[in-house]
Amino acid sequence: MSAVGELLDGGVRLAVPLLLASSGELVSERAGALNLSVEGMMLTGAFAGAVGAHQSGSALVGLGCAIVAGLLVALLQAVLSVTLRADQIVTGIAANALALGATTYGARLVFIQGRSVPGFDPVAIPLLHDIPYLGSALFEQSVLGYAALLLAGVLAVLFGRGTGLGLAVSAVGEDAAAADRSGLPVAALRYGAILLAGLTSALAGAQLALADVHAFTDNLTSGAGYLAVVAVIAGRWRAWPTLLACLFFGLAQALQFAAPAFGIHLPSALLIMSPYLLALLAVSGLVGASRSPAALTVPFVREARA
Repeated sequence: MSAVGELLDGGVRLAVPLLLASSGELVSERAGALNLSVEGMMLTGAFAGAVGAHQSGSALVGLGCAIVAGLLVALLQAVLSVTLRADQIVTGIAANALALGATTYGARLVFIQGRSVPGFDPVAIPLLHDIPYLGSALFEQSVLGYAALLLAGVLAVLFGRGTGLGLAVSAVGEDAAAADRSGLPVAALRYGAILLAGLTSALAGAQLALADVHAFTDNLTSGAGYLAVVAVIAGRWRAWPTLLACLFFGLAQALQFAAPAFGIHLPSALLIMSPYLLALLAVSGLVGASRSPAALTVPFVREARA
């Protein structure tokens, strides 16, 4: 495989978990709920998926465990941010710290004899995977990888601004009080959006643990959840630009492995930092101004009615 092919292959594979997590987070932020806890949801999903697969010997059981774990973290986030109206940034950071500590401790208890687990192997689509450069990257994914790409596409269409559901979600994220007066169930829509983010983040974690590495290691996500949140911001809260941002971050991560093949010899620490430096530029406004949903992070309090 050529150097370009290796870069594209690695970039797409690294972008798939980001795309999964950011697709749900995009819906959540459009509804006015910021989930910095995406990192914790991904990490919890990866750990639960690895434990489930390890104990049962089945990757499907592991996937189910990952989904349940991710939804539980999302439910906690929803209760805190929607029902109790706690600060969404503080609760997100706290959830991430809790997930990191709990999964690190849990891994030491469960994976005493090794951390390799059953997973989903790549499935090559005949003829398509032979396409130069992009064939291997797009058409030699695991079943979970194909499902991730399909789900992200469905969410992009379903929650587009032109659909009724997309308009309802956007209305809640722009002015929750006005949406409530028009009869929209603000709390239910935000709960649903946060739970959707939990589902997609858990699938992203399962993709990492069960399809990419077939194992669980401490801090497996390594900031991927934060990159997913940044991708939504860099994509200006729109589906297709967010997809491009995920691919860009995936390529930046893959470059640290493919750089020698291009004759690029830079300190490894700089290459490892590069995705996060690019993420910093993306949210700094240097690549173009953007406007977030007006009610993002703003708790909803129903107005008194005469």
